[in-house]
Amino acid sequence: MFIETELETILNYLNRLTPDQQPQWGTMSAQRMVEHLTDTLRIATGKNPQGLLVPEEKLDKMLAFLESDKPMAINIEVPFATPEMKLRNEEIELAIDELVDEWLQFEELYENEPNHTEVHPYYGPLNGEQWKRLNAKHLTHHFKQFGLIEA
Repeated sequence: MFIETELETILNYLNRLTPDQQPQWGTMSAQRMVEHLTDTLRIATGKNPQGLLVPEEKLDKMLAFLESDKPMAINIEVPFATPEMKLRNEEIELAIDELVDEWLQFEELYENEPNHTEVHPYYGPLNGEQWKRLNAKHLTHHFKQFGLIEA
């Protein structure tokens, strides 16, 4: 299943991550993965708006996948997370601190406005519960990628 998305649980996993830890698949570095997770939170809070990348007629199918227990596919490439992207932080610990800040802002936004929506490029407009579901799937996917949880 998917991990619990309590910040303490997330940090328990992330604090096991080392800067030179290699992924089991894909090309992201450990720090790039953390910054990618932060980027997703920024999409969810409207700080990094994205356009829809799938035809609207496929959104029902995408949302059904989101609500399913199926894991995300490995080695999927998305245009908002490319290998060429420069790292924002000098070290992984600062990237984790940045993620914590964004996580707290995410939680505050959707606690105060649970029906607030932001567009995810593949799932369309998502409300707080849907973003939380996506975060659980997304965190599980990348934590498996780096061997923080069993695949």
